[in-house]
Amino acid sequence: MRGKACKENWRFYKKPNLGFPALILSCSFFFIAGLFASNLLLSQDTSSDERWLKARARQLQSVEEEIISKYNLLPSGETGDDFITLIPFQILSWRPRALYYPGFLTAEQCQHIINMAKPSLQPSTLALRKGETAETTRGIRTSSGMFVLSSEDQTGVLQVIEEKIARATMIPRTHGEAFNVLRYEIGQKYDAHYDAFNPEEYGPQTSQRVATFLLYLSNFEEGGETTFPLENDENFEGYDAQKCNGLRVKPHRGDAIVFYSTFPNNTIDPASLHASCHVIKGEKWVATKWIRDQVQV
Repeated sequence: MRGKACKENWRFYKKPNLGFPALILSCSFFFIAGLFASNLLLSQDTSSDERWLKARARQLQSVEEEIISKYNLLPSGETGDDFITLIPFQILSWRPRALYYPGFLTAEQCQHIINMAKPSLQPSTLALRKGETAETTRGIRTSSGMFVLSSEDQTGVLQVIEEKIARATMIPRTHGEAFNVLRYEIGQKYDAHYDAFNPEEYGPQTSQRVATFLLYLSNFEEGGETTFPLENDENFEGYDAQKCNGLRVKPHRGDAIVFYSTFPNNTIDPASLHASCHVIKGEKWVATKWIRDQVQV
């Protein structure tokens, strides 16, 4: 009796023959589990900034879809349009009023502007104040650059960028100057200055620069930051570009910033004083769009 019981128990624990379908099911399970694990590992390698940007992009897309589906848009005027544009931005500072636009341009757009500018680069010049000469201001601005109108770009790339700038700033394209494309090589910089023109120093102005839109066309390895004074820094007029004091901004290729040179009453904001630090390593390419309070003919 005892031997018979043992035999029956042994038969109970014997490994069952699952057959070919069970083998396929088993392999599929392990494949899916491996795929899930690899995706989990890849997601862990992604930086928190990248995850935030992707989540933010999805959120903005869903918001745009919700707005379009839920609301009846008002009829636009002759100079308006009938759709909604969302351009992500970050407030860098209230004084100066400075905003950051990540991924404003594509890599292809950046390279297009650089290719347009390269053959026509000349040493950058300055708008001279009363009593200044090219000789007395030598060394203040050491970059090279050129000006190009959007109408000179037969591909239409600059017109698209110009329209996007207008939407971001809510100032019509007609108020913008030509693009000033600049290259800073190692050791080159632009000392502290205002983009707006003080009539007491430059004479009467038919219009005033109210905002500066900076497009960053390349990554630069070290140095080259755009800097602004700290709100309580009263000695920024004596700013040393070598030290790069104050609010330091160093966006990536394709990013943009805008800062406002004047208050709403059109007086110059002292905090809009800024500089471009020495490039220490690499090459810095930017395109500047100055925006004025009057239509530019």
